[in-house]
Amino acid sequence: MATLSPTLESTPVLRKRRRIGVALLLACICLFGLDAVLFRTRLYTSILEPASAAGYFEMVLRREREAQSWLGDNVVVTLGNSRFGYSPKIIDHLPVKAAYVLRQAGIGGTNALVWYYMLRDLDPTAQRYRAIVFAVDDYDDEDRLSQPDDDITALHYVIARLRWSDTIEFARSFHSRQVQWEAFRSAALKGIAYQSDILAFLTHPWERLASIELHRGGFAHWTYDYVETPRSMVGLQVDWSTMKATFPPTFDQNQRDTVSFLMSADPQNGRLAAYRRKWFGKIIDRYRGSRTKIIFIRLARGPILRPDNLVKKLSSSIREFAFRPNVILADEHTFDSLEHPEFYKDGVHLNREGAARFSQMLSDLVTRILGAPDQHTAR
Repeated sequence: MATLSPTLESTPVLRKRRRIGVALLLACICLFGLDAVLFRTRLYTSILEPASAAGYFEMVLRREREAQSWLGDNVVVTLGNSRFGYSPKIIDHLPVKAAYVLRQAGIGGTNALVWYYMLRDLDPTAQRYRAIVFAVDDYDDEDRLSQPDDDITALHYVIARLRWSDTIEFARSFHSRQVQWEAFRSAALKGIAYQSDILAFLTHPWERLASIELHRGGFAHWTYDYVETPRSMVGLQVDWSTMKATFPPTFDQNQRDTVSFLMSADPQNGRLAAYRRKWFGKIIDRYRGSRTKIIFIRLARGPILRPDNLVKKLSSSIREFAFRPNVILADEHTFDSLEHPEFYKDGVHLNREGAARFSQMLSDLVTRILGAPDQHTAR
């Protein structure tokens, strides 16, 4: 009895598998296409919750882009986290007009990865600013238990700025496999990262739209007019030999917690140095050959100074950058005079008086480094 050849016998199976494969391919194309239409255009980013990480990032970017249209040529942009507590309004109203306009593009809780994506879309030609000032806690690389190379909140700040071409590099820049996978899938399909925001919008759409309108009309004024609290850290005492702090009864929990953060001494592993070399390195490379100077400053360390030998730091990536063209390191002791309890509202942030002093000191420092606006020469 004749039998069918294996090829003929398998033809129906192959056709079925082919149909399934084509269907899956079409489903993937539709999924990625829908995601691109919704989340890689202005369609959804225009209705992001303003108070969310992504929404706040977009508000800052929008504010600074609009300011570029009316600001002159002598503009310096600054990037840092909430510790970079100066006031552009104070600088603008100094008795002697400042030589340079300082603009804040930093956001509380962010790091160099976020600043890279901010600058890429804020300054696409890498020529807009006279200088970029980065504020860091220390020129030495001190690792903490909470590492920026595994801080997934960075994803939620920059999600609207990520391009297809960023996906693999962005995901691989994180340390752990779990966070790498979360970053990869969210960068590839942005709807994953927007899930909670979408749900909140669908629950209260009209409230969201009203909030967006309110923020678009007032955000620039609110941030410019912000005035710090006069609360201080006077009365704080730390015994570094026993690693114990004594607090006045008026201190709230945030003041106590931030002092405890100052007192931590975590194992050093080199991850912060690698992270800084990666993301600051990308920024510096982007401005190679540009007129824009890259300036690093070390912020005042706190209301109570930690002993220098609390941890043995392994490297100083920031000092390494000083050997690159266009990179300038300010004297790391420039702001030492602010390191007193009366200038801090908690263990890490300046208060009203501290911010006022810091603002003038920062403006003076930028002028000393760059010179008068008509004296720009290559370094």
